[in-house]
Amino acid sequence: MRDPIELEVFKNLFHSIAEEMGAALRRTSFSPNIKERRDYSCAVFDSAGRVVAMGDHMPVHLGSMPMSVAAAVENCPMKPGDIVMLNDPFRGGTHLPDITLVMPVYVAKVKGKRKRRVKDATQEHPTHTTPDFYVASRAHHADVGGTYPGSMGPCSEIYQEGLRIPPVKIVGGGKLVTDVLALLLNNVRTPEEREGDLGAQIAACQTGARRLGEICARYGLARTQRAASELLDYSEEMMRSFLRTVPPGTYSAEDFLDNDGVDDKPVRIVATLRVHEHAGTKSRATNGRAAITIDFTGSDPQVQGAINAVEAITISACFYVFRCLLREDVPATAGLMRPLEVIAPAGTIVNAKPPAAVAGGNVETSQRIVDVLLKALSYAIPDRIPAAASGTMNNLTIGGIDPRSGEPFAYYETIAGGMGARPTKNGVSGVHTHMTNSLNTPAEALEYAYPVRLRRYSFRTGSGGRGRHNGGDGIVREIEVLTDAQVTLLADRRSRGPYGLCGGTDGAPGRTAIVHQDGSEKELPGKTSIRLRSGERVRVESPGGGGWGLLTAPGEAPAGHPARRR
Repeated sequence: MRDPIELEVFKNLFHSIAEEMGAALRRTSFSPNIKERRDYSCAVFDSAGRVVAMGDHMPVHLGSMPMSVAAAVENCPMKPGDIVMLNDPFRGGTHLPDITLVMPVYVAKVKGKRKRRVKDATQEHPTHTTPDFYVASRAHHADVGGTYPGSMGPCSEIYQEGLRIPPVKIVGGGKLVTDVLALLLNNVRTPEEREGDLGAQIAACQTGARRLGEICARYGLARTQRAASELLDYSEEMMRSFLRTVPPGTYSAEDFLDNDGVDDKPVRIVATLRVHEHAGTKSRATNGRAAITIDFTGSDPQVQGAINAVEAITISACFYVFRCLLREDVPATAGLMRPLEVIAPAGTIVNAKPPAAVAGGNVETSQRIVDVLLKALSYAIPDRIPAAASGTMNNLTIGGIDPRSGEPFAYYETIAGGMGARPTKNGVSGVHTHMTNSLNTPAEALEYAYPVRLRRYSFRTGSGGRGRHNGGDGIVREIEVLTDAQVTLLADRRSRGPYGLCGGTDGAPGRTAIVHQDGSEKELPGKTSIRLRSGERVRVESPGGGGWGLLTAPGEAPAGHPARRR
């Protein structure tokens, strides 16, 4: 019989470890992208590589991280004190700037029944060869080489995007593998910053390992592992319980990315949700079968531009959407995915194969997958689904030579937009939504770290869609470069705004412009790279969220939702 009190205690213990790992990473990192924007994620895994707890970090990182852990375990047998590094999008990664570190946690054992306290789980030598847990940290590095500063440009194959790292040990037996580190640092524009951020990730993993050792010393290894397994089962039960509230049937939706940055034509993403009659049950009759099938058949083939999403991204988006529909206190573990079957045909925009360029798949296509899934769900449970949010991360990178130091610099950030209106309230303005959970770089940190000046930072008034509840407004962010620099943009929702629901109007599309020194402006496409002279500015106007519901007269019933597609 499961003890609910003990389960709650361990849920919070595991979650606190992931959160403390994130805090250690943030405090010790070098780059503003990690320290200020918080573009990182940390998680705890059981001995089978199943996620047990996630920090409240980046959804696009967290849902895909288990596949990176699986790749690390499969390709690099890990001993005490080892840490494996990888960023390969085709082995569970997202895009090349996201570097993942995976560390095994061996809890020391002694002969007999008596247990001793573990001071440092990374230094003890166990009596077995299978780790008791794993911990992982993932962070977006502001540059990993490639054609464009910031490694986020409109490329046409992955070889142009930067250094691709297979699972390889960066720490062996507690000692840094200097050859591997040197290979990485010699292929990036900002090696000192990269080395500092990698050191912060290592510290985060070591923090997680120590805390797991302390928990096992207090409660015992067997009890701790049993609690981890029970958390997975509990998460599955909560997901199946929610799925019982979704009417069985088939619900389909489609949405489009503006283009791939090479061909000027929309890129289609289709999702068909089949909620099965046995949804929500777990018995011998269902034999653990999926309660819902998420099928992306009909989505466009992978494209030449850099917006291809790998399978890990698509699974991550599915994990995020259905996790959002549960109560906040439900643990985010691997158990949530057990009732979900995901079909992402190979060679398509949602499951691209090498040598596809994928930098924008992580940040742009992931957002559109979420939009499509929510639209499909709106036919089944309209009173629980918000209108579309801004639907783009507005990725902006600026790189060049810093005149203050004579060294290369690479600035990267995503820019917030409007949240879609909800069935019961307005959307929030100027906020990072869905697959991103980061912040905008503060003006002080931005101007201190880079040769740029923030000229304008405001809400984009009136950009949210209208309805019974209005969508949130986007943001206007204008940056002046103080040296000649390469400016690169990967953004979407420029040709069509985020959709409204139940009669609400669409949010305003985004817009990007270059402001020359004489005050003249030139509008830029959503996916481009351009050279700016010192004193010129780039202005990003992010999309607003869609509106929800028709505007009605006082006392009039709200408009109904369109009939669902079967």
